[in-house]
Amino acid sequence: MTDNKENIKELDNVVIRFSGDSGDGMQLTGTLFSDTSALLGNDVLTFPDYPAEIRAPQGTIGGVSGFQVHFGQTEVNTPGDYADVLVAMNPAALAANIKWIKRGGTVIIDIDSFTEKNIERAGCVKDPLHQLGFRDYNIVKAPITTLTREALKGLNLDSKSILRSKNMFALGMVYWLFHRPLEFTKKYFEDKFKKIPVIIEANKTVLKAGYYYAETVEALHPSYSVAPAIIEPGTYRNINGNIATSWGLIAAAEKANLPLFLGSYPITPASEILQELSKRKDLGVKTFQAEDEIAGICTAIGASFTGHLAVTSTSGPGLSLKTEAIGLAIIMELPLVIVNVQRGGPSTGLPTKTEQSDLMQALYGRHGESPLVVIAASSPRNCFDYAFEAARIALEHMTPVILLTDGFLANGSEPWRIPDMATLPAIHPPLVEEDAKDYQPYRRLNEDLVRGWAPAGTKGLEHRLGGLEKMAITGSVSYVPENHQVMTYERENKIKQVQRHIPDVKVHGDTSGELLLIGWGGTYGHLYTAYRELKKEGVNLSFVNFNYIKPLPANTHEVLKSFKKLLVCELNLGQFASYLRLNFQDLSFIQYNKIQGLPFSVIELKEQIKKQLEVK
Repeated sequence: MTDNKENIKELDNVVIRFSGDSGDGMQLTGTLFSDTSALLGNDVLTFPDYPAEIRAPQGTIGGVSGFQVHFGQTEVNTPGDYADVLVAMNPAALAANIKWIKRGGTVIIDIDSFTEKNIERAGCVKDPLHQLGFRDYNIVKAPITTLTREALKGLNLDSKSILRSKNMFALGMVYWLFHRPLEFTKKYFEDKFKKIPVIIEANKTVLKAGYYYAETVEALHPSYSVAPAIIEPGTYRNINGNIATSWGLIAAAEKANLPLFLGSYPITPASEILQELSKRKDLGVKTFQAEDEIAGICTAIGASFTGHLAVTSTSGPGLSLKTEAIGLAIIMELPLVIVNVQRGGPSTGLPTKTEQSDLMQALYGRHGESPLVVIAASSPRNCFDYAFEAARIALEHMTPVILLTDGFLANGSEPWRIPDMATLPAIHPPLVEEDAKDYQPYRRLNEDLVRGWAPAGTKGLEHRLGGLEKMAITGSVSYVPENHQVMTYERENKIKQVQRHIPDVKVHGDTSGELLLIGWGGTYGHLYTAYRELKKEGVNLSFVNFNYIKPLPANTHEVLKSFKKLLVCELNLGQFASYLRLNFQDLSFIQYNKIQGLPFSVIELKEQIKKQLEVK
């Protein structure tokens, strides 16, 4: 690294996009860069973007895999709209990402891959380099493939293994450009490949080769520095939404003093929850990979009946299959957490892309009057908090709870301050003591209409549960018409009572005014950033983001009625806006919707807000 400080420019934040073929290791490259930046104290948020095919056609635009990372010395809430730096490993990667590069940005390409054959394979009529307009961009044509081969010439590796290392050459270049140390990544190689020393040596060699090559390239001068962010003291780690969800469930089980059980079936993008929890036998976690979605949730219901914190995880298509069993958990009034990591649909749809289109399914997608609690996480790290909260509500209120995350949250990562378990609230399931006198399964214990929980096998508390309607108090099968109405109201009112145990929705900005920007779940970061930037520009608006969907926070109507315009932004055709209209028929809502399998961009949100406020 050069010591000439005149050639180093200080930046507040930077967006980098690594892009290449599915086999080029771009997800790993981006992860290593973001982990290093997080360890240096930068605030970080990432956006992995990859095709659904296990091995898409090589060199095609459909096979392009990307990883975007936004890091800075100030608060980062989005992975960024446009890239300051694009690393493109082939023509398809460049063609797919031209529109996402900032004017004047740096583009690092592997010039060795820009052959006529690869350009044709990418579906380009002419070389995509010519579409950039060289005066608007800083183009770095690096012979990455050739230099990788040169660096590894002395090692006993086959050609395929050598080429597999070229992503580390590109990573080394970007490390030099932003003054990132190599030590963290070297340690990763040593841990990952400790049984294959030659692979450790190869990756370290190529990483250093890319680093020192960048130092010699005039187009990469000056280099840049991004100072650490000012953050609350504590122990941090970089975490994605799926792992945060898993750990939130483990923490809830510990605070409730219950064993954790997950019955699940692998499905993109939720599979990592099953994978992560399966590693935690040391913490008493039990996992069961079922033969299908229905078996997954039914085993979880069985575990709940026996006194476990029971969870099932899935995505939209799987939630459809679990529907009847969710109704079973509702009528039996058993605690159950259903994690739905939303993706693009319908059907198989866009399995690796993000969307918010399962809200109506979560709220109403069951037969009969079958109410349950619905909550939504809003950042990768607070997936921990809302997984914990979903478990708390399920256990304390004896109800299924659907936790909505999405592909953006599940795969995106950011620094997370590991909490002290002592600071997390205790969870108090309404467990009935052994030999309790006069136990009745459906006797309500309090004004929250919660029934007592007697796990199967508890001495003296033998009882039966099932899918047929229950007689109030006794729980015996009942076909009495009036009783069905009583039980239907009790199940509905029990969910309404949860409202007394959730916080009010928080308003960012003034509590009344011209326009209120409204979001829910995973759109929080983009909406909050748009709100914050517009406030700095002097625009009069406020912002709320909903995490509690059913029931809504108690102050919701009071907040909404205080604004002249209510703009609801969501990644669907307007499901939350429709839900708000159902609940507040005296209010009018404006919609802005995006259904492209991509998050909002801050730029488009700001344009829509200014349009509504008639601000130029």
